[in-house]
Amino acid sequence: MRNAAVTAHFDGVSTLAIRQQPPLHLQCQQSPKKKILFVTSEFADLVKVGGLGDVSAALPRALMPRYDIRVLIPGYRMIVDSGQPIRIVGELSGHAALPACRIGRMDLEDGLIVYVVLCPELYEREGNPYGDANGRDWPDNHIRFARLGLAAADIAAGTACINWCPELLHANDWPAGLAPAYMAWREQTTPSVFTIHNLAYQGLCAPECRPELGLPEAALSSESMEFYGKLSFLKAGLTYANHITTVSQTYAREITTADFGYGLEGMLKLKADAGLLSGIANGIDESWQPMSDPHLITGFCARQWQGKRANARYVERIFGLDPDAGPLFAVVSRLVQQKGIDLTLQVAERIVAGGGRIAIIGRGEPELEAAVAELSEHYPGRIGVNVGFNETDARRMFAGSDFLLMPSRFEPCGLSQMYAQRFGSLPIARRTGGLADTIEDGVTGFLFREATAEAYFEAIERALNVFKYPELLNAMRCKAMASPLYWEQSVAPYDRLYTELVDELERNASQQQVRRSR
Repeated sequence: MRNAAVTAHFDGVSTLAIRQQPPLHLQCQQSPKKKILFVTSEFADLVKVGGLGDVSAALPRALMPRYDIRVLIPGYRMIVDSGQPIRIVGELSGHAALPACRIGRMDLEDGLIVYVVLCPELYEREGNPYGDANGRDWPDNHIRFARLGLAAADIAAGTACINWCPELLHANDWPAGLAPAYMAWREQTTPSVFTIHNLAYQGLCAPECRPELGLPEAALSSESMEFYGKLSFLKAGLTYANHITTVSQTYAREITTADFGYGLEGMLKLKADAGLLSGIANGIDESWQPMSDPHLITGFCARQWQGKRANARYVERIFGLDPDAGPLFAVVSRLVQQKGIDLTLQVAERIVAGGGRIAIIGRGEPELEAAVAELSEHYPGRIGVNVGFNETDARRMFAGSDFLLMPSRFEPCGLSQMYAQRFGSLPIARRTGGLADTIEDGVTGFLFREATAEAYFEAIERALNVFKYPELLNAMRCKAMASPLYWEQSVAPYDRLYTELVDELERNASQQQVRRSR
């Protein structure tokens, strides 16, 4: 249903373009593939904060053989300045306090199409997608990501004038949560899927923001997006999407309990009981090949470990670690409480006493950044820290380490443990979420239950004991390297879900047509 208050003013394909590029004249073409719009705030090719960026780059590509799937993302400065050609293909007027914007199109080399919401006053800033360089959230994030959600709803309604209209919308995490909500409030019939990548981040704003966002009064209801006196973008997605997914089967069960539900467990339990909540595990992309990854010092394969040792020597050098024969532990993580970094700080002295060395890379909460830096000063040659992130160094750490430390308090899916396994590093992780689903204890890694230093170190001790027996260590490495699924192997559940929702819409439309003809 077209909303007169939110319409596009556009009279053909614009000749405007980023950096004066020549216009691309598009023709409306019918595709035999079902059309999917994938809405996200991160896309690893261009901008990445966490695992959402990896999933948003990999899952659409894995689905491309089956679907005409296109990505929608805000036009952050790093995207506009990426060097990728962007051509203007649509324009959208403002709504309430949401400014007007343009829709740009990027055609990536592998054929994936990315639509970019171009609105310089909202997105072209220094910092990351969510906050400034000092880690403070942007105060207008509710405006910034409402603009993304409304642009997605306009594209789904066919009012964005981009000569393409999806048959299903897939929104990801709270920044895209208002997309299904705007669609429902405007009585659009396009089905939607909403994926929870991390329930802890809910996109909250004050109820006084409702007029700015152009929301109906119904949004203030607890049956809509009201959440303990706030408005929750994430709850909006959960409320109005046709189906909810999250990124592992264990996490799908966990979020229906008080321990993991962040106040939404009752709602999520009702969704699960109604068959409207599914856990679909993430995969990893095809670039994680230990024999051919161009990031590595030297490639290697199972049972031929010379290349693994070459990457270990690199890690020792850049982290200032003693080049001895002791086990090498890696931490490749955001430095935040969720990831259990404080638990690693508590057991670090015992790891060193057991002959281990630790290399840590990541950034996050300033207190934890300072704590890991101080730790390295206390144990020179045994603990090395790089506060920051570098993809090449991270991959070499996975390849060169013996063990990956991942004591997350909760982990919806986790990708690092699968990256480590593929590169022959055995994860030591808490038995939660996707970690429980992807690590076989004592076979492809080590698991512990309680989020305590004692339980954690018991798992580390088991790893240290295995390290003493090279034949057993190498057998576990071989098992681990064969265990992770690539995305191409794990898209079948999405394929079934998309097909079910689109077919249901077509059946309903057909039945309505029959009723009208009588």
